[in-house]
Amino acid sequence: MNKIIMNFGLLVFFVSIIFFSQKGLMIQDVIIRAFVIFFVVTLMFSFLALAFVKAINKTSFEKGKQINENLIGNNENE
Repeated sequence: MNKIIMNFGLLVFFVSIIFFSQKGLMIQDVIIRAFVIFFVVTLMFSFLALAFVKAINKTSFEKGKQINENLIGNNENE
């Protein structure tokens, strides 16, 4: 997943370089702005992926616990 996030960040980096260079900015400003956008997008998607993975793990643990309780039984007669 980290590879996907990094590749998407690089795609945004190069698209932002093209976008800012079309505005006629100096090359230093273009690279700095593109790097800032790359950093923010990559960081944002990393946190999003981390939250997504944690949500999936939490759901799977709860489901496993529920299945385990159903197999064991929760009444004294079972």
